Amino acid sequence: MKEIQTNSKKSLFFVIIGFVIVFSSMVYAQEPEFSKAGFWEVKNSGRDVFNFNVGWRFTKGDVKGAEATNFDDSNWALVNTPHGLEYNSSEVSGSSNYQGPAWYRKHFKLDKNTVNKILKLHFEAVMGKCKVWLNGVQIGEHYGGYLPFTVKLNDHLIKDGDNVLAVWADNSDDASYPPGKPQNRLDFTYFGGIYRDVWLVATHHVYVTNPNEANKVAGGGVFIHTQKISETAATVFTKVDIRNDFSKTTKIKANLRILNKKGEEVAKASQNVTLSKGKSSVVTKTFNISNPKLWAPWSPDLYRLEVVLTAANGEKLDGVATKFGIRIIDFKGEDGLYLNNKAYPRKLMGVNRHQDHGYVGYAISNNGQWRDAVLLKNGGSDVIRAAHYPADPAFMDACDALGLFYINATPGWQFWSDIPLFEKRVYEDIAQMVRRDRNYASVIMWEPILNETKYPEHFAKKAHDIVHEEYPYQGAFTVCDKRAGGQEHYDVLYSHDNNAKFDGSEKRSYFCREFGDNVDDFNAQNSTSRTARGWGERAQLIQAKYYAFTDADDYTTWETLYNTPRQFVGGTLWHAFDHQRGYNPDPFFGGLTDVFRQKKYSYHMFESQRDVSDTNEPMVFIAHEMTPFSDSDVTVFTNCEEVRLTLFEGEKIIQKKVNKSVYKHILTPQGQPNITKIVGEKAMPHPYVVFKDIYDFFDLKGMHRARKKHNASIVAEGLIDGKVVTSFTRVSGKHPTKLKLSLESQNIPLVADGSDFVLVVVSMVDEKGNTKRLHENTVKFEVFGEGEIIGDASIEANPKRLSWGTAPLLVRSTTKAGKIRIKASLVHQGINSPLPGELVIESVLSKDVFINSEIGSENNSLASLNRNVKVSSEDELKNKIRQLEKELINMKLKIEEKNQKESDENR
Repeated sequence: MKEIQTNSKKSLFFVIIGFVIVFSSMVYAQEPEFSKAGFWEVKNSGRDVFNFNVGWRFTKGDVKGAEATNFDDSNWALVNTPHGLEYNSSEVSGSSNYQGPAWYRKHFKLDKNTVNKILKLHFEAVMGKCKVWLNGVQIGEHYGGYLPFTVKLNDHLIKDGDNVLAVWADNSDDASYPPGKPQNRLDFTYFGGIYRDVWLVATHHVYVTNPNEANKVAGGGVFIHTQKISETAATVFTKVDIRNDFSKTTKIKANLRILNKKGEEVAKASQNVTLSKGKSSVVTKTFNISNPKLWAPWSPDLYRLEVVLTAANGEKLDGVATKFGIRIIDFKGEDGLYLNNKAYPRKLMGVNRHQDHGYVGYAISNNGQWRDAVLLKNGGSDVIRAAHYPADPAFMDACDALGLFYINATPGWQFWSDIPLFEKRVYEDIAQMVRRDRNYASVIMWEPILNETKYPEHFAKKAHDIVHEEYPYQGAFTVCDKRAGGQEHYDVLYSHDNNAKFDGSEKRSYFCREFGDNVDDFNAQNSTSRTARGWGERAQLIQAKYYAFTDADDYTTWETLYNTPRQFVGGTLWHAFDHQRGYNPDPFFGGLTDVFRQKKYSYHMFESQRDVSDTNEPMVFIAHEMTPFSDSDVTVFTNCEEVRLTLFEGEKIIQKKVNKSVYKHILTPQGQPNITKIVGEKAMPHPYVVFKDIYDFFDLKGMHRARKKHNASIVAEGLIDGKVVTSFTRVSGKHPTKLKLSLESQNIPLVADGSDFVLVVVSMVDEKGNTKRLHENTVKFEVFGEGEIIGDASIEANPKRLSWGTAPLLVRSTTKAGKIRIKASLVHQGINSPLPGELVIESVLSKDVFINSEIGSENNSLASLNRNVKVSSEDELKNKIRQLEKELINMKLKIEEKNQKESDENR
């Protein structure tokens, strides 16, 4: 037996080729950075911001006495925030998600240097209504699930011992605060829990206030506004709110400086301030900046204003930073959008975005928010519309840094309540939204109304007025529907292109808030746009083409929007991602990606609308899979001038220029057969290219039978000025041999903070790595090392059935940086089954400082995780033996293939 083992090992070593454990170290240009509790950190400034996300005890349901300090929570789950109330399947529409109360409790200690400061917890958002207790005493409550609030800890803090924070959160229906509408009648789903970050902020008794806590009209915190710009200079106005919580009057100095993106100081100022006890004071400064780098989608340069407060003896008391872009936006009615005193060079196009994600609902980490933004930016968007509530601050940070305009919206959808408290809370949401996001360069418009709601006209005016009261300078633009009551008060109008008037009767600019959806009626909700990725290439292609252009009447597309005058600024597609809905059992399948962010063909259509430039690469994509059921036409998305298509390595070569002619179908007077007529030039930047009747599966079959299957490919080359600048190769999937795992992280690192997660896609591939689309086997996943799998069999996450040849896996980090080994294999293994696949990724250290007594894990105990990242010698031997068996069987199958071919030819 020993001799047999030795010989087997030698044979395996020389015979086996291709057994590889893929190691993927994350490559990224720049690690994202995020604001914390409303500001960016200034190191060693007197202010400390701690990550309070790790180590919460959690349970669903209402529990009597759970706010008490001595309550026994030891049997509750141990989790980290951002946290949803549960994991949900990829199709959780129809109000099947949990709605009701839930409890969180956290045990923590603070060191002596921290407890003597003013201590406040900053919740970025808790869904629904919530109450907060510290050591058994209620210290706060909040209504509304999308905006921040703070609670002060000092009065009830145990300075030299254990503290217990308890949070009761309830996401059930409540008409007293927005959105107000019962979820079973709502077009989206609001999941529950402490689903955004929690920060512990420790400051001196003299500090820069938080604008949401200060609750001052156009005040609190830091306010930055670009007053004027030129090619050589910019004037920037700043306002800083400083509070003194000492028991006596004190004198301090406010030191302000502006840094460019390289960290170089470009302006500074200081001012002595006398603060009465318990009062605040405002410091205003106007800076002149030479040769400014102006913010724009194609050059999102950001500056950083640092404010540091010092005592008379030079001691640093507090410090905060705010990032901002130097830019001026203006809507000039019939002349359209102007940016930095110049007409915007093209239509402003993008997508709407709901924030939910497969399995986790709303609980997306900061890096996950950034990944979404990168995906949308790379996919051709320059503007995102909020649907239908303010986004996570991390997403806003990403929009600023990446160059994505953002249309901000107050929470609401098709609901108005005559309860005075509801109206009051809507006004509060509007004010708090502006206060939180007023310094973001990306914010281009404010949508303070309630989406698609029949509200009183007095509300429309009040909502508009609040925005301008909170932002009393140039550059604040409100927007509402053209046909809404009170629309006459608004600065910009939402409209479809076919409803807009360009005869001079309307002087304001237009924007299309939602285009592309194409339902038959809003009960059945069948649509050419609502295409699940797993339905395959034909359905995806129909979706993509309808989003681009069609001759159907009264339907807004890329083409129709691009064909409007400058008065019509642009539009946002409904919708970026597939998402869940409360009132309908079907998820919304109209996204450019699925709920996990796996791309559809329509994503590449959007991507192709980016002009080739210094920042945008040429691209070409073949929307065809070469299956037995693929269409005879081959569609190509490209931003190049010409496409050369080569079939079967030269047997057929076709070259086409991108066709800019507009074809319109016109009915004959009898309403009979359509005739086609060229009516003009396409306005769309880069129309797709269709190669008619060039693919036939029988041609592919012929290649295989002639033993030329290695030549069975379609190659698309993109040409500019007659030169090939990019190419894309499509090869049909052959005999499936293995599972391949790919990391889809947008080159953003996985941070070891216990809440970040990444998408890993497993594909069924042939020996050349080509995806076998028509394969629906079931895959099981295993994870080893510093990671854990999100979801299990109860939500059909693990095992997971392949759909259109792939299956998603979400892998969450632990709080320790390190390697994570991921394995995928078929649930039903056979001697001829494709081989398992493996991938090794690595998480990076978090830069945050954590406050926690326990470490949360969705598996309840990190000790339960398999820490062994390396493949054991026994496992490695088993894998190699299986590969050798597979190779031997493949040799026999080649003989069977030859016999079948000869038998077929002799019939």
